[in-house]
Amino acid sequence: MKFVDEVRIRVKAGDGGDGAIAWRREKFIPRGGPAGGDGGNGGDVVLAVDPQLATLLDYRFVREHKARSGQHGMGSDCNGADGEHLVLRVPPGTVVKDAVSGERIADLSEPGQRLVIAKGGKGGLGNMNFATSTNQAPRYAEPGTDGEERELQLELKLLADVGIVGYPNAGKSTLISRISRARPRIADYPFTTLVPNLGVVHWRGERSFVVADVPGLIEGAHEGAGLGHQFLRHLERCRVLVHLVDGAAPGEGRGAKADFDAINAELRLYSPELAQKPQIVAVNKVDVPEARKAAAELRRALSKRKKGPRQVYLLSAVTGEGIPELLDEVGKTLFPGPGPARGGQGRKLGKKRAAR
Repeated sequence: MKFVDEVRIRVKAGDGGDGAIAWRREKFIPRGGPAGGDGGNGGDVVLAVDPQLATLLDYRFVREHKARSGQHGMGSDCNGADGEHLVLRVPPGTVVKDAVSGERIADLSEPGQRLVIAKGGKGGLGNMNFATSTNQAPRYAEPGTDGEERELQLELKLLADVGIVGYPNAGKSTLISRISRARPRIADYPFTTLVPNLGVVHWRGERSFVVADVPGLIEGAHEGAGLGHQFLRHLERCRVLVHLVDGAAPGEGRGAKADFDAINAELRLYSPELAQKPQIVAVNKVDVPEARKAAAELRRALSKRKKGPRQVYLLSAVTGEGIPELLDEVGKTLFPGPGPARGGQGRKLGKKRAAR
């Protein structure tokens, strides 16, 4: 299924039906009077959150959505039927904006949440409503009002507790495949991940959290380099970021500290709030000898800074080394206070490995 996280659509609520001008004509009733019924109300356009959806693909190629109009009033005091509401299903985490003004209208994040985004027009009154003692034969009726019409920008921001960031080919997809049932595409070249991936991690058998792996960033992403900042919106809801650093990064100017600073610079350029989120730093590929040396250099550099993370975790997403300790730190950050215990030795071992 193709992943689509941003679309622009036009919605039009149904128009109200016109009131009728009609007369009661029956045998032996020479002056039956007005009998024009009311027009029906137009249908609303409603956005409804469907937890079974994970993309906005349904709206990529169909961008015009119109609800049914109300029927016109009829004779014999018959009112027109109301138009049916049009329900547009969207995935959880959809942000609705006015495409013209850019104003944020709603954040649809709860399953079952509904929002009337365009109100249907009101049906007009028929001439039977205007009869009075001094005007017993009104020859006018109300027209129905037009339904609302809007241009909308729909943006999907994934609902995840933890976001994994880092350079391309740092091992983010391998890590999420090891800690969850997510099966992203994995290969030995950069930009293998082209769309965000979600995975549910069960921590110590009693608690769980959702992890998002977004396509890798490179220096200059704010100017469109690589895949740019296109998918960083999916990290805005995350409570903590796992900054995965490639311990065996090849290339001129690359290194653990350089990569760490470059990614954080791109986060700040995209959103200062995103850059301020808690980060857990982990150096990957410690099964390669030079990765441990790179981790030690990064730890020394971070220890001299007054702000930001100072602890550096070592792991190998391929062999699984260091992953339990990393998950323990993520779990303690997400669920502060006493949590599910797995034994004191496991925690001490994790601290020893992290201190290497």
